Amino acid sequence: MSLMNHLRVIPCTLLWRRFQFPRSAPRRSCSLYTCTYRTRNRALPPLWENLDLVPAGDRQSPINIRWRDSVYDPGLKPLTISYDPSTCLHIWNNGYSFLVEFEDSTDKSVIEGGPLEHNYRLKQFHFHWGAIDAWGSEHTVDNKCYPAELHLVHWNAVKFESFEDAALEENGLAVIGVFLKLGKHHKELQKLVDTLPSIKHKDTLAEFGSFDPSCLMPACPDYWTYSGSLTTPPLSESVTWIIKKQPVEVDHDQLEQFRTLLVTSEGEKEKRMVDNFRPLQPLMNRTVRSSFRHDYVLNIQVKPKPEANQVTP
Repeated sequence: MSLMNHLRVIPCTLLWRRFQFPRSAPRRSCSLYTCTYRTRNRALPPLWENLDLVPAGDRQSPINIRWRDSVYDPGLKPLTISYDPSTCLHIWNNGYSFLVEFEDSTDKSVIEGGPLEHNYRLKQFHFHWGAIDAWGSEHTVDNKCYPAELHLVHWNAVKFESFEDAALEENGLAVIGVFLKLGKHHKELQKLVDTLPSIKHKDTLAEFGSFDPSCLMPACPDYWTYSGSLTTPPLSESVTWIIKKQPVEVDHDQLEQFRTLLVTSEGEKEKRMVDNFRPLQPLMNRTVRSSFRHDYVLNIQVKPKPEANQVTP
């Protein structure tokens, strides 16, 4: 993958360029339809009713993370992130999200530790967001939606020869998920936001070099992890998910710039790129592990215990 020196058009309908389905892989419809907070947690929107929504397996993503049901695992290591800004190549609109892609022929931008047995190379990162600030994230925590969610996609170059091969196999991918919440202006994110007008239409690409995506991550090292799947076709159950506990703050205007992107090509009737998240999937018999100690009771207000000499009514 070489650095592009000018704006160019790349036809693609999937989340990753040149991604091929093997004949044996289950083909699933992509989740390009509108979901709301209400429909996410109670019922599917009408446009999904006639689609085959039966998961291809029992480890589908995204999920609702129930804080009190997650299990602290003292064996989980700290996650080590090492990104080389020079490996950043370009940013492009694939009609579903916008992706920032990286040169991944060597171990210059990798993650290790955490729940992972090997180094995983950074391939790309992208976002999911809603039409308004009330929803947009793919994962939820105790049924809480965030306005957007960042996904940093890595592949296991120790076990596999290519990203395409890794994306179809167990332990092939590791995706870091970061929630975005409304708050103060995010200075580092603004560099991305300023580039979005150049990729407004589907299948447009622009140079985007020297960027370290670790600047988009929270300072808190705590995370949840579970075994899951891609949230776009082919929905392969190849992903070790690492969901950061602490969200990062962005302001409303920055999220509004995400919503100016289009899922349509230049010359077509304009259609905004919003609500590009997959509905929640059942946890089934999986366990969500946490890297941090927690007591669910501590997340709700607890009345102080009466003193020994006080009489409890």
